[in-house]
Amino acid sequence: MAYDEVNVPAIAHRLSLEGRGRLVIEGVEDVSGFDESLVLLSTSQGDPSIRGQQLHIERIDLDLGQLELKGHVQELSYDEPSQSTSLWSRLFG
Repeated sequence: MAYDEVNVPAIAHRLSLEGRGRLVIEGVEDVSGFDESLVLLSTSQGDPSIRGQQLHIERIDLDLGQLELKGHVQELSYDEPSQSTSLWSRLFG
């Protein structure tokens, strides 16, 4: 009997930016770092970086994957999620 890999569905990911002053993000898996000018997150759709001024995390619930950020948002960009691969696939893949 062959083993089939089970695909687990990703957490729903949504962004809502209101007037560059309030950002609500759903699907947050982790907060990598934050200060008043930069917030680094991990989601199922990549790793967003939010840059701005006077950024404050108003509400966070990682169990539900929700984060609310207030301040002046100047930039929002994504890094692609890293794919962990086996040594064999990197050598021969």
